Amino acid sequence: LALLETRCVGHECVSSSCRWSSAPSLLTYFLHSNKMSEVENTFRKFAIYGDTSASGNDMTGKNFSKMCKECGVMDGKAVTSTDIDIVFNKVKTKGARTITFAEFQQAMKELCSKRFKGKSPEEALQAVYGLIEGKEPGSMGATKATKVGGVERLTDTSKYTGSHKERFDESGKGKGLAGRQDLMDNSGYVGAYKGAGTYDQTH
Repeated sequence: LALLETRCVGHECVSSSCRWSSAPSLLTYFLHSNKMSEVENTFRKFAIYGDTSASGNDMTGKNFSKMCKECGVMDGKAVTSTDIDIVFNKVKTKGARTITFAEFQQAMKELCSKRFKGKSPEEALQAVYGLIEGKEPGSMGATKATKVGGVERLTDTSKYTGSHKERFDESGKGKGLAGRQDLMDNSGYVGAYKGAGTYDQTH
């Protein structure tokens, strides 16, 4: 701590009126060491998602949006998909379609104060990086059933009635064609006889 307070960090001091004279706090120092390497790993994993030829050094807007969504930076209230798009276009180089890791860090500085209102810039940034570190792209190829709003109720087959109920078995699995049509049993010696197996019950 004494070291951090008495010397300039990360540059050669050339004048007595140094703008870096207020040394960074331990939090900033921590953010730029082990936490940043974890965040960079996550950045690279999302940067190459869906593109086998990607180097992992830069990220598309689509993947940036996916990362913010899956890591919880975008919560739909304080930070929306529109905010994500605006910040992405703000930090990227003019004419470019991707952002570098340095530009990504700038984007996080823009978003953290929105996502964690009331916290100091450093605390908000640490909280955002806390959401991101150690994560990787989820749902690779698997589509999960949505449970938003009334969808879960509408897709619960145990609550179906009438002819719709006949289309599913007890476990909720669809019966296919057998659930939609009365299929004829042609196993008897009289073809398509509808009363197969009922003789003993009626006589």
